[in-house]
Amino acid sequence: MELLKERIRKDGVIKEGNVLKVDNFLNHQMDIELFNEIGREFKRRFADVKVDRILTIEASGIGIAAIAAQYFHVPVVFAKKSQSINLDGTMLSAPIESFTHKRRYEVIVASRFLNPGENVLILDDFLANGCAALGLCEIIEKAHANVAGIGIVIEKGFQCGGKMLREKGLRVESLAIVDGMDAETQTIRFRD
Repeated sequence: MELLKERIRKDGVIKEGNVLKVDNFLNHQMDIELFNEIGREFKRRFADVKVDRILTIEASGIGIAAIAAQYFHVPVVFAKKSQSINLDGTMLSAPIESFTHKRRYEVIVASRFLNPGENVLILDDFLANGCAALGLCEIIEKAHANVAGIGIVIEKGFQCGGKMLREKGLRVESLAIVDGMDAETQTIRFRD
């Protein structure tokens, strides 16, 4: 998706430790016009798949999933990173480790929002080591639902997540795959 790649080149900031900061348009301040194009592109890429529900993880995936859901005409469910008093009923959970936050979470989804046999599309902002996507897949499997696919806005192709998920037979569609970054020169190399 050239529009996205150009935006990353223009406004992305590379930090030490393979961190790509895109908070001025993707995961803090959100460019809704860009999100609309992202949603449209996810719908185009997954047009051949029946999708009953979209699953993401708080917080950065929520905006992306909500905009994309308009094109799929399905609800969005997001996995919570902490238990709260308003969560009730049976919960499905899985451990994940955040690359960016360098900590482990037990993500939680109320089982009533994922039904057996449903086709669930996972959407998220980044894919690095694949821990979040694997955790969401585990939750979908616990619900006896099906992983329809995994849509990622930015994949770090030089990290193991995308390769590992694809080797497991999961369909991963990434809108921009970064093959290399240099913090000193602020250059980004994308996969074609």
